[in-house]
Amino acid sequence: MKKPYQITVNNTFDFKIDKKDILNLDSLKISDSEFHVLYNNISYKTEITKANFQEKSYAVKVNNTVYHISILDELDILIKEMGFEIGSIKEVKEIKAPMPGLILDITVSVGSEVKEDDTLLILEAMKMENALTSPRAGIIKSISVAKGDTVDKNQLLIEFE
Repeated sequence: MKKPYQITVNNTFDFKIDKKDILNLDSLKISDSEFHVLYNNISYKTEITKANFQEKSYAVKVNNTVYHISILDELDILIKEMGFEIGSIKEVKEIKAPMPGLILDITVSVGSEVKEDDTLLILEAMKMENALTSPRAGIIKSISVAKGDTVDKNQLLIEFE
């Protein structure tokens, strides 16, 4: 069985290619991001100008025209057919205490805009300081604790908008 790749160009054109198509591509690597491609006896100068490997999206310049390309492999296609979203954003709405402890510091305030992995607060538990970080980008809706408070496991600490 051939393992197809679903290619979408500029969110408009969809087509499938397989490994045989890729292996038959006549291309020459010029640099890390530039290639010379020969297709149907026509020469193309190509350059990968942006690459997001996690989202499998690329911007490719072909003879000075930029195309936005997304690539789905066999597993991505199966996940999409099952109705799941690929690369969907995290919908975490609240942060709860992972263990009982003491709030040593709160580094955000209500209305603060945070990015994923920003430190939200410091929780001391079992004589260790634990930095609780944001699981996603967002805006702080409410803070249910104050510096110096003791908290129980699963107690609400912070809510996101």
